[in-house]
Formats: sequence, structure tokens, C-alpha cells
Amino acid sequence: MNDNNIVVPKWYSEIKKDSEAISFSMPSDLQTGSFLRTLVATKKDGHFLELGTGTGLSLAWMIEGMNGNSNLISIDNSSEYQNIAKKYFQQSNVSFVCEDAEKWILDYKDLKFDLIFADAWPGKYVVLEETLNLLTSGVIYLIDDMLPQPNWPKDHDKNVENLIQDLEKRKDIQLTKMCWSTGLILITKL
Repeated sequence: MNDNNIVVPKWYSEIKKDSEAISFSMPSDLQTGSFLRTLVATKKDGHFLELGTGTGLSLAWMIEGMNGNSNLISIDNSSEYQNIAKKYFQQSNVSFVCEDAEKWILDYKDLKFDLIFADAWPGKYVVLEETLNLLTSGVIYLIDDMLPQPNWPKDHDKNVENLIQDLEKRKDIQLTKMCWSTGLILITKL
């Protein structure tokens, strides 16, 4: 088995080229994307949240896993990055929000989500409790970049360690830590 032999979604190569042109240095990798596509596909007619649109590389995988009755909200605080994603995904069931995700999470009062992909600081290292409260029981919360990354700021490993310790103490979730891809934690809310 070769987990590097992955068929990429539509627009992925174009988004990657556009990302490189602006020196975007925080893309999700292929394994995380493929995993996301499969997880999203398990939730027919799902309501999804992506924290950290970036340029849309992980979004491409999520959209490919969605059916036509699903919807997705993708949040980022950089219009420069998010505009690349918007260029490729003009779909009525995909909404872009350009604002601080921490504020958005604290203000959100609508339907709970069937899957949240946390690929940004908010939802992982801040407002974790509030983010988990946006999930219904038995649904998925996925975080990436739990293994050392070249773009980590100094001493970020301590943030990761603290997050993992906090998650392991919780009694309201089931989690699996995976030393695969960029280091994933898959969580189901009980």
C-alpha cells in the first residue's frame, strides 16, 4: 500500500500554483486532504466548518467529499489567501467568512456542525471549549499539525503538548492520535 498515491481534487493543482505564487507556506498535505475528503463523505447532507481557509487547498478536498445537499462555512482572517479559494469555489453551498475565527466562534448561534476541521489557531489553542460546543454528539472534529512543522513559531511545541494533555483529560470526547501525515487528532464528541 502506498499512501502517497493520491488522486487530487479538481482545481488542486491550480490552487497550489497560485499559493506558491504568493509564498503561502501553510498548506495541508495530501494525506490530510484525502482523509478529510473521506470523513466529509461519511456525512451525507452535512453541515461543515473549516477553521482556516488558507488558499483553499484543504477546502478542495472537503468540497469533493460533499454531496449537493451539504453546506460548508470556511473562515480565514486573510482576504489575500481566501480570495484564491473564492476564485475556484463559487458554489451556493460554500460560504466564505473573512474575519477573526475566534470572534466568529464566540458569536455563532446557528446550527451545530457535523464536522469541524480546525487548521488555524482558533478552535485549537483558543476557544476550544466553544468550538467543541458547535458539534453535536457523535460527529467529527479533526485537527492537524500536531507533529513538528518547519513553519512553527518558536516554542510552539509547548502549545501542542498542552493541547494534547487538555484533550486527553476530557471525559466528553473520544480521541485518536495519529502520527501520520502532519500529526492528526480525530475526535468524536460523546
